[in-house]
Amino acid sequence: MKVFAIIPALEAANSVGRVVEELKKYVAEIVVVDDGSTDDTAQVAQKTGAQVLRHLVNRGYGAALITGSAYALARGAEAIVHFDADGQFTSADLPKLLAALKYGQPSAALGSRFLGTAVNIPVLRKIILKLGIIFTWATTGLKLTDAHNGLRAFTREAWVKFNLKQDRMAISSEIIQEIAEHKIPYMEVPVTVTYTADTLRGSKQGRMPAIKIVRDLFIGKFLR
Repeated sequence: MKVFAIIPALEAANSVGRVVEELKKYVAEIVVVDDGSTDDTAQVAQKTGAQVLRHLVNRGYGAALITGSAYALARGAEAIVHFDADGQFTSADLPKLLAALKYGQPSAALGSRFLGTAVNIPVLRKIILKLGIIFTWATTGLKLTDAHNGLRAFTREAWVKFNLKQDRMAISSEIIQEIAEHKIPYMEVPVTVTYTADTLRGSKQGRMPAIKIVRDLFIGKFLR
């Protein structure tokens, strides 16, 4: 099974190397999308064996996911996995996500820190995520336990159905909307997310206040 891991990265030179090394235990094809970094993110990723794509300017987390996923599909990916560059995810969770997919069919595996473990999660972050779950249920009808987890996997047949337009963090909600709209079979998978001073400070890849995410989602919906 040809699986590609897609890693959006911005100013991640201090962490992306470790992330790539860990992922190499489980995935042969690793694609880092350097989204306009001014540090050595691209060089570190390439040195550790990742395929590196570069945005000359910062276009956002969503744009990086779309770029990396399109690259993978063009090279015959049968499944794609999304993974963050800051080290908050655990690579050992990948086999569980991939096992949940139905190959040859549209399907999705969505990581859930609330079915699994959220290490050192700040109280405010937990409240915001729980509100996001309610918003997702209200707008899509999907009752998820974790609606904004960047650790997820899709079969090729699922991803090609999506019409994604959000360039920044709102893409996480847009993906859930697409799953609901196209009635893609999905499974939530328990995963571990670890919060540290670095991951809380270093999630520079297009982070924006929740109200801006909601605004972008509604604008995008009307412009479809």
